[in-house]
Amino acid sequence: MDDKKDLKKSLIHSLYEKPMSGADIETRSFAIIDGEAPAHHYSLQEWGVVRRMIHTVGDFGILGDVRFSAAAITAAEAALKKGCPLYVDSNMIRNGLSLERLRSVYPQYRKEQIHCYIADDDVAREAREQGLPRSLFALRKAKAVLDGGIAVFGNAPVALLELNRFIMEEGLRPALVVAMPVGFVHVIESKEELMSLGVPYITLTGRRGGSPLAVSVIHALCSLAA
Repeated sequence: MDDKKDLKKSLIHSLYEKPMSGADIETRSFAIIDGEAPAHHYSLQEWGVVRRMIHTVGDFGILGDVRFSAAAITAAEAALKKGCPLYVDSNMIRNGLSLERLRSVYPQYRKEQIHCYIADDDVAREAREQGLPRSLFALRKAKAVLDGGIAVFGNAPVALLELNRFIMEEGLRPALVVAMPVGFVHVIESKEELMSLGVPYITLTGRRGGSPLAVSVIHALCSLAA
C-alpha cells in the first residue's frame, strides 16, 4: 500500500498554484471588507481609516464605535506633512510604526521623532516613589513633544487622562490625538473626556483598543496624506 495516497494535501498548495503577493492579499482583503461592510456614515477618507482598523482586528463589530472629531483627517494630514513628532504610550507602537510609511508623507521623518518614555529609568523610579502608573510620568516627560505633536495611545488610559488635564488646565494643544487605550479601568471615561475638549481626535469608544489598532490608524493616515 502506498502511504502517500493517504496523505492530505496542505491548503498552502492553492497559493503555490495561484500565487499572490503580500500586497495582493492586502488589496483582496480590503475588497472583501468593502463588499461585506454594512451601511455606515463615514466619509470616504474616514472610511480609509476605519477599514484598516477592521483589517487589523478582523471584526466589523468596531464599525459604529470609531469616532472622528470635525476635520480630524485634515488636521492629521497637515501634522504628518509637517513632520510633527509623535508621542506613543508603548514601545509596541514605537516598534510597529513604519518609517517607510511616515517618510512617504514627510521624507525627513526619523525614528528619534517617535517618542516613548515608558521604559525609562527615571519614569520607573517616579512611579515607584509615588505609587502611580509609569504611563503618567512618561506622559509628563513628553510634555514638550505633545504641544503641537501627535499623541498616540494604544495602552494607557491614565496617560490619556493626564493629557486631557494638560489640555484643560494648561492650554496644551496636540495636533492630533489617537485615543485607543484598552481595558476596564479609566478607559471609557478617558475617551469621553477627550471628545469634549475641542482638539482633533480619532478614538474607539468603549473598552476596546490596543497598540495594533493605534498603529493601524497612523498607517492609514499616512496613506491618505501621501
